[in-house]
Amino acid sequence: MNLRELEYLVALDEERHFNRAAQRCFVSQPTLSGQLKKLEQSLGIQLVERHTRQVLMTDAGLAVVTQARKVLMAAREIRDIAESFHDIMAGELQMGLIPTIAPYLLPQMMSDLGQHFPDLKLWLHEHQTPQLLEMLKRGELDLIIQALPIDHHDFCEVTLFSEPFYLALHRDHPLTQQAQVSLDQLQGQDLLLLQAGHCLREHVLDVCLLAGALENQHFHATSLETLRHMVGEGMGMTLMPEMAIPSQSERRDNIVYLPFVEPRPMRRIGMLYRKGSYRQPAFEQLAEVIQQKKH
Repeated sequence: MNLRELEYLVALDEERHFNRAAQRCFVSQPTLSGQLKKLEQSLGIQLVERHTRQVLMTDAGLAVVTQARKVLMAAREIRDIAESFHDIMAGELQMGLIPTIAPYLLPQMMSDLGQHFPDLKLWLHEHQTPQLLEMLKRGELDLIIQALPIDHHDFCEVTLFSEPFYLALHRDHPLTQQAQVSLDQLQGQDLLLLQAGHCLREHVLDVCLLAGALENQHFHATSLETLRHMVGEGMGMTLMPEMAIPSQSERRDNIVYLPFVEPRPMRRIGMLYRKGSYRQPAFEQLAEVIQQKKH
């Protein structure tokens, strides 16, 4: 039994498909299948039920894969600990981000992080909040960047920055004649929102409740870019976080972004990592660079 076999088992458990698991592990399907059979032989138990159309884990397989995740996390931490004795800002770091942050923050920060920490290799993972939290808890991620607050007990939290929301609406809408808009003017208005699972949706719903706005029940977007397209086609209005708003020179659509009068609706962006992580000093340095970039 070796770590690679355990990696194959974990991948198969999560993908439930031999070919996808093999692609994820960058090996051929026969190689992955053969190594798992070898693992079963060495343990003397069947871990996987192989069917034509599906892959199922046996009870023994589920128990073994749970422990395998712990072993793999411990092995990675051993490698990281050894690397950290040379330089805490060297080696690999697994970072997760939510979809309403990743495509907008990454272009702003990656260059600065690369300049400050040239020996640090960041692996980036984009998922919705529940999956990121579970991956962080399991040790598959070292830290995540996402909207706060989060109800958590196992993680440390660092605020990176806050950003205001803007009202995004078609240029022909009467409100575009104003330089600013107040929350009161949203009363009774239908707002286009993201589908369930996005934490940004919950933030916008809070604003809707405060302003007396309504949620459009006929459409829910999978991304901010889909929302932007719908607004550009005159299908409604929405709230857009500041980092997702293109500069004047980059705008190629029919959307106007109106700032709110004070007090402006905001969202707070932060970093989460596991309590007691030996890489806390590295996380604090990363946070400092991002904070400086956003202020």
